[in-house]
Amino acid sequence: MEAIQKIIDQFSSISLKKMDNVKLLNRVDTKFLCPVGKIHEILHDLVSLYKVLEISDERIMSYRTKYYDTENFKMFREHQNGKLNRYKIREREYLDSDLKFLEIKFKSNKRRTLKSRIIKPENTQCFNNKEIDFLDYKSPFSSDELEVKLVNTFKRLTLTNGKERITVDFDLKFISANGNVGMLPSLVIVEVKQEKFSMESKVIQVLKEHGIRSASFSKYCIGATLVYTNLKSNRFKSKILMINKISA
Repeated sequence: MEAIQKIIDQFSSISLKKMDNVKLLNRVDTKFLCPVGKIHEILHDLVSLYKVLEISDERIMSYRTKYYDTENFKMFREHQNGKLNRYKIREREYLDSDLKFLEIKFKSNKRRTLKSRIIKPENTQCFNNKEIDFLDYKSPFSSDELEVKLVNTFKRLTLTNGKERITVDFDLKFISANGNVGMLPSLVIVEVKQEKFSMESKVIQVLKEHGIRSASFSKYCIGATLVYTNLKSNRFKSKILMINKISA
């Protein structure tokens, strides 16, 4: 962590207000899985190319996400079965800025990610009328069939060059509804968010130079596989074996 912090301090900063100009709610996402021991080298090569998000003098942010699913894990099963035009429903909390959103992510059969979100009031355990309408309008799932299946916490730093947005996530921890815990302490997830996929991206070129290749990864599905041993998850168990190999 100390080595990562030293590299991050070398980046120029960008404010949250200016970062909002690069929201990219309709985008193409490309993920890369990296061992934590290598990320400081990659960040070093990006210092002159990107700015880092800074909020209240902090550049590494803490996140907590609650993932919703149906009683029988319909959203998980659709991903496990390779279905496109699929959904993720989550509550994302930005712990350093006291912001909380109810979010719906839709992955289309064109491989594009569309994200919709509304601000969620604090200290509410159930959906209010606005959130119920949001779920009905933006997803095929009703509020009364959803329940929290997984809580995920992680650290993130966010980079941008004004056109693309890069998130770097680490210290991943997962907790099931019944308290089972899973962790991926040696893994870093780099995600490049672009309006249209382009290999001209400087971060993609740097990752390639370091031997890091793109790979699919779902925090919800990988986390659920780690903490729910009874789920059919052949698609993700092979991914966990790959993650263990990367992190070794």
